[in-house]
Amino acid sequence: MRTVVLASGSIYRRELLGRLGIEFESASADIDESRRPGESPGEMVERLSFEKAKALADRYPESLIIGSDQCAVVGEEILGKPGNFDYAYRQLRKASGKTVVFHTGLCLLDARDGSRQLDDVEFEVRFRELGDDRIAAYLRREQPWYCAGSFKSEGLGVALFAGMRGDDPSALMGLPLIRLVTMLEVAGLRVL
Repeated sequence: MRTVVLASGSIYRRELLGRLGIEFESASADIDESRRPGESPGEMVERLSFEKAKALADRYPESLIIGSDQCAVVGEEILGKPGNFDYAYRQLRKASGKTVVFHTGLCLLDARDGSRQLDDVEFEVRFRELGDDRIAAYLRREQPWYCAGSFKSEGLGVALFAGMRGDDPSALMGLPLIRLVTMLEVAGLRVL
């Protein structure tokens, strides 16, 4: 069986991939995650997903390497990982009462021959109208400083939502498992 490598240091992505019951290794990929001029959110997450996977190809030359990247978009603005309370607060104020589109890039790179499968899996979240007290209470309890869009949908963040739409709810958490299972099967690795 081929070695599967997750090109991420994220505990959330490791937990998600663990749901598939396959053995895998994980390693962080050190790349520049800056957006390029004129790059759409979907193009950006696809490129970064590929670059993360490619960064580990020399280290794992016989492996299937999974790269993933995510951003949240409200209007024309990309909401990244906030890093602190103040930035997270501003992001949630912007999302209040609006629909936020999450773009989750996914790449499966076969390091043996350089072939890749690449996708941008979209998922929409419609936020409730959020008052200042609700935002502050949420941020104090959950501290989502390293989550695109400033919330954890697998936790209390769901209390901020009025509705969701998309084919793969795991995409919202940062690793689209439904699409990944298909990619793994195309690469010859059956999950079941």
